[in-house]
Amino acid sequence: IPPLRERGGDAMVLAHWFLTRYAREFGRRLRGFDPGATRAIETHAWPGNVRELENAIERAVVLGAGEWILPEDLADDFLDAAPPAETGEASNYHDALRAKKIELIRGAFREARGSYTEAARLLQVHPNYLHRLIRNLEIKELLEREG
Repeated sequence: IPPLRERGGDAMVLAHWFLTRYAREFGRRLRGFDPGATRAIETHAWPGNVRELENAIERAVVLGAGEWILPEDLADDFLDAAPPAETGEASNYHDALRAKKIELIRGAFREARGSYTEAARLLQVHPNYLHRLIRNLEIKELLEREG
């Protein structure tokens, strides 16, 4: 059997199957993958083949906070490998979404006076997810300067 990276759309077919399986197992109501997560899955080299894909999807189901799996719900190496969003509407969407996330996090930190736990509570997300968002958005230093 050829490696997963050489089998076209098989990665997404398997990703959806694992998503359904783990969403049921962990009692999550998930709608699917957002376009950025789909791009990351489709372009990843998959050195660990199907087992790596399964582990990545299980992790995303467990740690994700929304009803869609986002790129930041996947392991950090996916974010590093994901190609930039296309230009035009998709890029504007992702840029606007990123800017809104930063705005919300900064506001929560101001209101929480720099407390991660309180900011996470205000945003209604798990503190670990907030830490990951801050790392992935690369705004830790900004928050520390403002805090």
